[in-house]
This record gives sequence, C-alpha cells and structure tokens, in this order.
Amino acid sequence: MNVSKDLIAASATPLILAILKESDSYGYAIIKKVKEMSQNELVWTEGMLYPVLHRLEEQGFIESYWHKSDAGRQRKYYRINERGRAELNLQKKQWEIVHSALAKTWSEET
Repeated sequence: MNVSKDLIAASATPLILAILKESDSYGYAIIKKVKEMSQNELVWTEGMLYPVLHRLEEQGFIESYWHKSDAGRQRKYYRINERGRAELNLQKKQWEIVHSALAKTWSEET
C-alpha cells in the first residue's frame, strides 16, 4: 500500500524522535528501522529524512556528532536530548488523540 506523503510527513517527527529515544543513530539506519518497523510499508528516502533531521536539530530537539564506524568511515549520528524527549511526549499525546478519534469513527461505520 502506498501511504500518502502527507501522512508520512506528519508522522516523521514522532517516528524519528522515538527511534532516537531507543539509541543514537545515523540516517541510513533510521531509514532502515522505519522500513522494518512498518513491515516495508513506509519507505523513506534520504531526500525526505535529512531535511527533517536538520529541522529537528535547528529546533533543539536533537543533536548531531561525528563518529567513526568499525569500517573506519565517518558517520553523522543523531541523539535525542531533553527538549526532544519532551517533544516526543507531546507528539505521542497528540497522536493518541487522533488515533482515538479515528478508531471511534471507524468502529461506528461497521
């Protein structure tokens, strides 16, 4: 199923913050994690991910740092900070409200 771009864009921030709450990560690993968590239904691209990461960093929700991988290649890693954790909690509450409203309307259809 193709998930709409609007829904992908709306869910990007809470997904990224939730992934980074688990552990620091880099771009490709975040893309791979989203794909795995959604059972290949959400397929993000670098062109979609990096602007969101940069925006989250500018907003002060995440921080980046360079780290050398085992193969010797430098990778830019991202980590959530306290402001990001607070934002994730807010996003979670907002999504729960939306989910609850949708679930009620959908259950009324049957």
